[in-house]
Amino acid sequence: MAIATTTSPSHHEEHQDLRVWGLLTFLISESLMFGGFFATYLFFRGSTEVWPPEGTEVELLVPTINTIILVSSSFVIHFGDTAIKKNNVQGMRFWYIITAIMGAIFLGGQVYEYMTLGYGLTTNVFANCFYLMTGFHGLHVFVGLLLILGVLWRSRRPGHYGATKHTGIEMAEIYWHFVDIIWIILFTLLYILSLF
Repeated sequence: MAIATTTSPSHHEEHQDLRVWGLLTFLISESLMFGGFFATYLFFRGSTEVWPPEGTEVELLVPTINTIILVSSSFVIHFGDTAIKKNNVQGMRFWYIITAIMGAIFLGGQVYEYMTLGYGLTTNVFANCFYLMTGFHGLHVFVGLLLILGVLWRSRRPGHYGATKHTGIEMAEIYWHFVDIIWIILFTLLYILSLF
């Protein structure tokens, strides 16, 4: 007579799952905050005859380049996750370094855009919404860069990450994808829809 045996997950595996759930809960709360920004922006847009108001024209070149860079970085960071699942720590490092560079270029592009826009935070309600939403998103990109750099720093220790031990890498990737999705919505609202 065969006796069925079951194995329960180790304490370490349960801890990892809780960390991922914690991250997802955090991202849901951040989504609600961004949702409040989006709703406010759409309310003002719908209740104003001329949008964006005169003197706050939207430039598309830099933001479009920034969008291409940031969206592409989502694919790049995924290559890093794929590499670590094949136990390729060097490959993961390579792709994460490239992602960090792309994120830094995005932030540099955003600073350049702020310096050349010709209007400030208090110019009008559009400018106020614009700076608050893009600035808050930029803060999230910066935090994402810190997470990526943290992964790279921790990967220096032999055996810290591997094919069966990569929760930190996946969490950084999930966060980065969130940042990209929020930017796509922002780009559509602030730039594309402002043309119409």
